[in-house]
Amino acid sequence: MRARIKHLLFLLLLSGGAIVAAHVSAADANPGITAEASAPDDAPSDLKRLIGEYRSTSADALTIYEADGQLHAEGLGLHQAPLRRLTATRFSVEAPQKTRVQFELDRDGQAAAVTVGTSRLQFKDIGREVVQQIRAGVRSDAGGLRAAALAAKPPAEPDHKRSFDLVDLASVDPTIKFDIHYATSDNFIGFPLYERAAAYLQRPAAEALGRVERSLASKGYGLLIHDGYRPWFVTKMFWDATPESAHVFVADPSQGSRHNRGCAVDLTLYDLKSGNAVEMTGRYDEMSPRSYADYRGGTGRQRWLRELLRSEMQAQGFTVYPEEWWHFDYRDWSDYAIGTATFTQLSK
Repeated sequence: MRARIKHLLFLLLLSGGAIVAAHVSAADANPGITAEASAPDDAPSDLKRLIGEYRSTSADALTIYEADGQLHAEGLGLHQAPLRRLTATRFSVEAPQKTRVQFELDRDGQAAAVTVGTSRLQFKDIGREVVQQIRAGVRSDAGGLRAAALAAKPPAEPDHKRSFDLVDLASVDPTIKFDIHYATSDNFIGFPLYERAAAYLQRPAAEALGRVERSLASKGYGLLIHDGYRPWFVTKMFWDATPESAHVFVADPSQGSRHNRGCAVDLTLYDLKSGNAVEMTGRYDEMSPRSYADYRGGTGRQRWLRELLRSEMQAQGFTVYPEEWWHFDYRDWSDYAIGTATFTQLSK
């Protein structure tokens, strides 16, 4: 899941035609949003059910999102166009010309399609569709994959400035929570990749993450960690298990990754009062435009929370990966070599 062009190429493969990039500049995506402001109220449920990505058979694209309690449309010649509500599912756009917008609901009351003028587009959960395509072609011999990956060798590199000093993130702050998808079957490959649920970072990055956690606590939030250091053999397993047609979504083991160097972390926020993960603009590890750090869609509250996470992480030396709102690289990542130690070895 590397470059934005890779997302777009695969969306092109899915649609069989031209696509519209569903991303904008960070400034446009978060107009007036700052981490210091209070979180906006969540969008009402009767609007949230209509929010998302819509596609036509001719690959026309439309993003419906919420801002300040009102739906907006992006695509089909519309740019940040507010939708004026007429009924529960019927809206109108006043500019550049008055246009009818009619949503269709499925039997569960969720959006199934929308008609804008004469153009009908279906609601698409692009990320889920991509994962289904990957899993359909995944080699299911997890044991064989693991053995082959462990026997392989990472690329040779020159000596690096710093020695490995990985810290178990469970020791950094007791309020940090964990949901390690790669230790379960709940991941895009569909089977466990880690021997156990754990997350590690190089010591400077781990200490910086502790400062983020303490800063967030004063705002009512904590960190929920999905991944940190990733042994190189797991990156090799991603590559070998994923169908060649979907290699655009996984890191090339011949290059290694910042996760392999112990300086990348995948994470989100959780609410300290409820203990539940917050709702962001897209799911963790989702392979769709909703994963972009500057994605316009979702709700105002989701974008505010995404920006809060980014601002707190950046303040402590992390940089968001543009294609993944949850992925942050620590500033000294290039000082470290590609790591090969398994989680079993790290636990000894």
